[in-house]
Amino acid sequence: MKHSYLILPLALITAPLSAQEESVEELAARYGDRGAILDISLSPSGKKIAYISSNRGHGELVNVIEFKGAQVDERQVTGNDEKNLDITDCEWITENRLVCQIWGMVEGEGGLLLPFSRTFALNEDGSDPKLISQGRSLRELSFRQDGGDIVALDVQGNEGTILFTREYIPERTIGTNLANTDSGLGVDAIDTVTGKSRRVERPDENASHYVADENGDLRLKVRALTDGRGYLTGENVYMYRDVGGRSWDRFGSVQVDGVTRNVRPVAVDAGRNVAYGFDEIDGFKAAIEIPLDSSQTAKVVMARDDVDVDQLIHIGRQRRVVGATYATEKRSIEYFDPELQALARGLSNALPEKPLVNIVGASADESQLLLIASSDTDPGMTYLYDKSSRQLEPLLPIRELLSHREMGEMTPVTYTASDGTRIPAYLTLPPGSDGKGLPAVVLPHGGPAARDEWGFDWLPQFFAARGYAVLQPNYRGSAGYGEDWYGRNGYQAWETAIGDVNDAGRWLISQGIALPNKIAIAGWSYGGYAALQSQVIDPNLFKAVVAIAPVTDLELLRDDARRYTSFELRDRQLGQGPHIAAGSPRRHAGNFKAPVALFHGDLDLNVDVRHSRLMEKALRDAGKQVRLTEFDGLQHDLGDSRARSEMLLEIDRFLNEALEQQ
Repeated sequence: MKHSYLILPLALITAPLSAQEESVEELAARYGDRGAILDISLSPSGKKIAYISSNRGHGELVNVIEFKGAQVDERQVTGNDEKNLDITDCEWITENRLVCQIWGMVEGEGGLLLPFSRTFALNEDGSDPKLISQGRSLRELSFRQDGGDIVALDVQGNEGTILFTREYIPERTIGTNLANTDSGLGVDAIDTVTGKSRRVERPDENASHYVADENGDLRLKVRALTDGRGYLTGENVYMYRDVGGRSWDRFGSVQVDGVTRNVRPVAVDAGRNVAYGFDEIDGFKAAIEIPLDSSQTAKVVMARDDVDVDQLIHIGRQRRVVGATYATEKRSIEYFDPELQALARGLSNALPEKPLVNIVGASADESQLLLIASSDTDPGMTYLYDKSSRQLEPLLPIRELLSHREMGEMTPVTYTASDGTRIPAYLTLPPGSDGKGLPAVVLPHGGPAARDEWGFDWLPQFFAARGYAVLQPNYRGSAGYGEDWYGRNGYQAWETAIGDVNDAGRWLISQGIALPNKIAIAGWSYGGYAALQSQVIDPNLFKAVVAIAPVTDLELLRDDARRYTSFELRDRQLGQGPHIAAGSPRRHAGNFKAPVALFHGDLDLNVDVRHSRLMEKALRDAGKQVRLTEFDGLQHDLGDSRARSEMLLEIDRFLNEALEQQ
């Protein structure tokens, strides 16, 4: 496979730098930066790329690169510097026009946080912007949160016409005969050039999303059921329709290897007239193929007996399904398409130092593919692959400020929990370290229905750059390892999950990796909860605690959800019983021995900022060492480069002070 070189930023041709050559301020700025590529899209011809980059602060810039033979033309199209907004993605709709989406957060009456999205179209030079989302009416009875999502491109062969979901909101009818009385989610066909639209699917009050096939025909509808109070029940009804049909039929049970199953369909292949979905087989999620005809016999297309098959792989403007993926120690993709499977093998051979290769875009004829290749020590490079010439051209680094830098290798390990269970984890050591006698950080992931994976992660890499060994445990309660591993979840079975997290620290000490008086714990969201709760059950283990946007009281977490439609789901997740009080670190502040550093954005919908405020108060009232840093106008992910850099710098200072006390 040939390599050619198209764009080589200065950072790519400099010599590798060691973290020891830079100040902690410089390192915090580099690792805290959100990145040069936040989203990227390939035009239908394959000759243009649009990408979103961070502006080194909170905002984003939308840029276009055009390839003109040996010349490259790059220009900025638009941007955003509003703190409560993010430009999250931009997609080519025609060769000259983009559709971009904005996500934001506003604070409503009584402090109610309302996330919202808006979608707009514009030309590649930034001209002729048009709002694609439904415009606001003063008669609407509620705030429009859902600005719509693209369901299909090039509808009925009309370039620039998309299928787009629309949230219908009833309007006041007094004094007008034109008020809308419809409610729910429907679908419109929208010409993104003229802005004209027509209804394709009437609104359904319970519809949560729609799926089109590769021909642009609506084939699936998912209805999220609610109870009498308007709360989501967690039960979804899956509907499908035949090609050219207008009525919806309910998905029933199907036979898979002689067993009756209720498969959750998520995509459709029109050419083969099948749907793809997921179901649990022997306790692990598997990918299933379901015929969309009178046959009730489905088949397993991918299953494993050790981890979940958790995602389908799509490609091209028609978003056709070409494979599925799962994560063992490292993530793997298996393509259903033999040509793509062979291509994937060739790319892996061509990029041995970047084994995580993902196809993230394609030209209209799929002769040009846009790739991102990365590893544990490389944040990633974007490439353009030409099938006809078999040329692979490097374009732009994902995180330019971290290109060609020494990183700590992320090694899959296992350790034994106190009950004898083997716990999978990832160990990252400082570059050049022998792995002995180090300060260390245990870094449990958020969720808890999530997991850590092998690959680049800016937070543990910052710790490694500062000389810490980092262990990331996939404790029981993590997702991806099947039903038994997930168990009753990390809240109801917090003793098991937090026990596994603490055992991770003990393992580091027992192996001689961590110095017993220089070991800390840090986490984000549920990981922050785990860091705090670790002090409740063993206050002598960790000598410093860092909690970012942490849950601090389980009953408070339940109460946070009461004004949202997700309350029943949260209530069911938490359950009832003595574990609520016992598993709430705020109620056990007197147990703490280690100093605590808290960080939180004040527009956090996932975990309200009052969790950290009340935790700080409880610790202060108990006479404990604690500090709280709040970030104005930021959400759960603290999506601001300057804020993240400030946080890293403060964490570094805090750990130095806390561990020096030992």
